[in-house]
Amino acid sequence: MLVLIPSALRSYTRQTRVEASGATLGALLADLDRRHPGLRFRMVDEQDRLRPHMRVFVNGRAVHELAQALEPDDDVAIVQALSGG
Repeated sequence: MLVLIPSALRSYTRQTRVEASGATLGALLADLDRRHPGLRFRMVDEQDRLRPHMRVFVNGRAVHELAQALEPDDDVAIVQALSGG
């Protein structure tokens, strides 16, 4: 499946969209990390949870769990949340 990569993580992929596969979000992120080492650490913390500033959308719906099931034709977008004051 194609995964949309936010600009803050493109130093790992050098592309806006990259190919990856996985039956779950966790497996997809592991595959992305195999293809683009270091990417998963920027998204997942030491407790194996998505970092608070990272958002993942599957077919336009926000998902929060690495156990979220995925289908090969799903549209996945990784978004980095912005903060400010």
